[in-house]
Amino acid sequence: MRILGIEPGTAIVGFGVIDVDGQKKTIIDAGVIRTPANQELEMRLETIYTEINEIIKANKPEVMVIEQLFFGRNVTTAISVSHARGVMILAGQQAGLKIEEFTPPQIKQALTGTGSADKKQVQEMVKLLLNLKEVPQPDDCADALAAALTYNA
Repeated sequence: MRILGIEPGTAIVGFGVIDVDGQKKTIIDAGVIRTPANQELEMRLETIYTEINEIIKANKPEVMVIEQLFFGRNVTTAISVSHARGVMILAGQQAGLKIEEFTPPQIKQALTGTGSADKKQVQEMVKLLLNLKEVPQPDDCADALAAALTYNA
């Protein structure tokens, strides 16, 4: 099964594509989509939508796993990221993908056994589960891979 994991954002969107065959998990593609901070939100959303579509076309996943928003103090940022999540989910829906959403504590629980794990613990588990030499960089990329790994945990 091929899974696309997404760490949503507007400035940086992390993505990671993995194959899962029984207990074997293999990284296929991973990286980030960046949009300029000074760009209008509408243009950023278009870039994100276009890039997610390209990632889907290139990698042909069956499932999209997207991290749910964790509302902190900055409501304005949360609203713009919600818009970005919407275009990502739309791209997945249009491609016929099964779409799953997990909260950050659910992802931490699935990978480390505790919903209160810190970022470093999660990143180390991503490295271990995918048999990588280094933790994927930047953090958004590792977080997207963690989301993908959660689907099959």
